[in-house]
Amino acid sequence: MLQPGLVDGKLGSAGRVVVTHVGRALLDGSLPADPASRLAALQGLLERVDALTAALPPHAQAELSQLLALLATLPGRRALAGLGPDWADAGVPDIQQALQSMRTSGLSLCQQAYQALHDIVGAAYFSDAQTWGQLGYPGPTPL
Repeated sequence: MLQPGLVDGKLGSAGRVVVTHVGRALLDGSLPADPASRLAALQGLLERVDALTAALPPHAQAELSQLLALLATLPGRRALAGLGPDWADAGVPDIQQALQSMRTSGLSLCQQAYQALHDIVGAAYFSDAQTWGQLGYPGPTPL
């Protein structure tokens, strides 16, 4: 039943679904409004998450793979995030509420899972210079 979240250090199909929709929710307001541009931005996010995860040590890859695999299942989504619908069927507000419940959970496991998702998505998205213009950030000052 469980599909690995990572395969050979990169997002597997289950991981791609989770990261795409978590990205939609966490980056709401930062993603381009145009649907084609938004899709391209999310694809770029997945590529940068692949690069990030490939650089993680094996034990961190294994933990992330388990988290993504668990969140890709109905029981895992419900237990960790309180989200019933599939990621693809859930609206952005529903996913944001699920992430908020993870962030404020009394269980440190849920809080740690939220922090991992938040940090991975944020680092991967905002590390690309093409995302800076959308936010009005001109980039680093030349030295």
